[in-house]
Amino acid sequence: MKHIEYLLRTILVLCLCSCKSGNASVPADNTQQDTITTFTLPTIPVMLTTPEQRADFIVKHYWDNTNFADTNYIHHPEIIEQAWADYCDLLNHVTLTTAQEAIKAAINKAGAERKVFNYMTDLADKYLYDPNSPMRNEEYYIPVLEAMITSPILNETEKIRPKARLELAQKNRVGTKALDFTYTVASGRQSTLYQIKSDYTLLFINNPGCHACTETINAIKNIPMIEELIKKKRMIILSLYPDEEVDDWRKHRSEFPSEWITAYDKSLTLKTENLYDLKAIPTLYLLDSDKTVILKDASAQAIEEWLINNISLIP
Repeated sequence: MKHIEYLLRTILVLCLCSCKSGNASVPADNTQQDTITTFTLPTIPVMLTTPEQRADFIVKHYWDNTNFADTNYIHHPEIIEQAWADYCDLLNHVTLTTAQEAIKAAINKAGAERKVFNYMTDLADKYLYDPNSPMRNEEYYIPVLEAMITSPILNETEKIRPKARLELAQKNRVGTKALDFTYTVASGRQSTLYQIKSDYTLLFINNPGCHACTETINAIKNIPMIEELIKKKRMIILSLYPDEEVDDWRKHRSEFPSEWITAYDKSLTLKTENLYDLKAIPTLYLLDSDKTVILKDASAQAIEEWLINNISLIP
């Protein structure tokens, strides 16, 4: 709460400063000049006093002073890209519904000019979709894709990629049931995700020898809550290799704790049928007893925090 209040107080100060500076006027000869020197935030009405109200307003009106028809913006990444990064951070302080509606509205406004539209959607790719982005957030990226698909700016060929990405993003979303698949263990025995009986299932999709995968294995092993849940037979970890180099997978089996189910996708169903988004490896899904997704593509830290906040280990 204190962080939100500080952030919004800072925004208010910036709003006041921006309002005083304003944009330079067009010269008498009507020659268009590059007048973009700062990003002008909206002024928050004084009657909005709570951090929640102020955050809601600033997210909904963040781009009000941006002329998306002005292509000069794309030549000032130090201004507009920084504004986008700040915006992505602000979205975390409002409800998901508010964030998604605001993002879609912003992308639709950017449709005033083709070059600006492309620039803004590229920023969305970079910050919300790229596997290496610390701000990657599929739930925020979905409204971007929806806006792209309905935009008159793009032709049908240009909409093929966002349509494919949207279809994949809508699979295994938080609150929906994870898609079932068959896995194979080293002995050749096969089973399915749905046949796992446990209060919680941690699905860990990874590649053998992957540095980030090794780090994630160690991170999971060092989470006391997971260790206790496994001991109490309330959690099962399914480590799944989704590719075809099974010999490499066998060489690295010893890296996984013996109490985990260590398996591979023999039929390569996850890849060939796009059951799961594998653009980022490793990836973690926390599922409940019905295999409903609690957390999708989450970090080990995020999973630990959820477990601590939502599960009691008291018998």
